[in-house]
Amino acid sequence: MLHSMLLADISSGAVIGIVLVVLVLWLFASCIKVVPQAQAVVLERIGAYKETWSVGIHWKWPFIDKIARRVALKEQVVDFAPQPVITKDNVTMRIDTVVFFQITDPKLFAYGVENPIMAIENLTATTLRNIIGDLELDETLTSREIINTKMRVQLDVATDPWGIKVNRVELKNIIPPAAIQDAMEKQMKAERERREAILRAEGEKKSTILVAEGKKESAILEAEAEKQSAILRAEAKREATIKEAEGQAEAILAVQRANAEGIKYIKEAAPSDAVIQLKSLEAFAKAADGKATKIIIPSEIQGMAGMVKSLTEVGKNDIE
Repeated sequence: MLHSMLLADISSGAVIGIVLVVLVLWLFASCIKVVPQAQAVVLERIGAYKETWSVGIHWKWPFIDKIARRVALKEQVVDFAPQPVITKDNVTMRIDTVVFFQITDPKLFAYGVENPIMAIENLTATTLRNIIGDLELDETLTSREIINTKMRVQLDVATDPWGIKVNRVELKNIIPPAAIQDAMEKQMKAERERREAILRAEGEKKSTILVAEGKKESAILEAEAEKQSAILRAEAKREATIKEAEGQAEAILAVQRANAEGIKYIKEAAPSDAVIQLKSLEAFAKAADGKATKIIIPSEIQGMAGMVKSLTEVGKNDIE
């Protein structure tokens, strides 16, 4: 029985020892902490801030050290629900925003504000109302970039004590009232119709100009063609006149040459005065050609005619 009791004591002691060893190993393992990339850990010791762990392996004392908060250092995006805002000209609309921010100081983020995301949402809504309240409806619809810049600057300044840097703010949707949307659609339709009418008028104007320019160029080409044709006709007529004049000159030259040849032959034949006077008489007779009513004959030819008549009568008497 004593032996069995000793065995029982040994067994229970071994189990306790094993349990203690396991507890020590677990406690030791729990004191070793690994911080992954793009994260930070805020450590507290006995309820007070101790330090901020960056990436790597760290040791935490049991019972006195506590991890207060794990912080993601990557850029984060928060899409807030549409917020009602009123413009300067008393138009109520709804605008939803998207905020891009990044935690730059884990300590300030952990102790600066109780709920940072809710704080950013409320701060975004109030900032948006302040900015839109100074703008009219048309300016709100056309000034997104200005609104984004103003909101980013103001939110970045306001969230700096919280260890947050606002990188960018974007207006996702601007939702005006239904009546305003209908009026805007009608205005856009009228604007499109006006632009269409302007484009159509410009097209017709250009078409008319092109037709007029075509007619003008056609008239110019026709005038040029008529001019060239007149020039060619004048050239042809001039050449024909020149050729005709050359022909007449050649004919006159031929007649003169013939006359010269005749005179030359007469000179070589050496005719007597009587022959010359007879030829002159024949020439006058040909000139009269039976049509002249009165011919004036030189005295030399008249004497020659009387002599011819006398010779004719003498010949007749001899015959009788």
